[in-house]
Amino acid sequence: MSSQATPIQGSRPVTPPLTSAGSPRSPVSHSKESLQPPACRHRDRSPSPMRGYLIPSPLPTRRNRTCSATARASEGPLFTGVCKYFSRSKGHGFITPSDGGSDIFVHISDIEGEYVPVEGDEMSYKVCSIPPKHEKIQAVEVTITHLNPGTKHETWAGHVVSS
Repeated sequence: MSSQATPIQGSRPVTPPLTSAGSPRSPVSHSKESLQPPACRHRDRSPSPMRGYLIPSPLPTRRNRTCSATARASEGPLFTGVCKYFSRSKGHGFITPSDGGSDIFVHISDIEGEYVPVEGDEMSYKVCSIPPKHEKIQAVEVTITHLNPGTKHETWAGHVVSS
């Protein structure tokens, strides 16, 4: 065997030559301008000024909460309160505890059941501390116990039901 590779003749496919630009068989269209994307596809919008500066949220959602934090919350007592505010588009809201005290944050991922909470709904929940300092708490395992009568409730699928 020789150390030099010898080319194998006739094994490569031959590409047919291009015909003139005006012929119907030509893959080249009428001019170089047609290689540019159409003008209607161009989007003239500036990127968000905050792009690249966004930091991840420190609030632990159901997805990123540690197993130990979930276990501690599950073992804790069950509290009751009334929904003060909830925004489905923002993904969070607040619950006013029945026994008084400051409002408690609730994330959309911690709400169980088929209805989106509205102001005045009675809720039951457990609490979990919010890192990194663990000074504040948030509601977890939130369940609507009584729908606020006389208000329209939306299901997570988007159907509106009046109660």
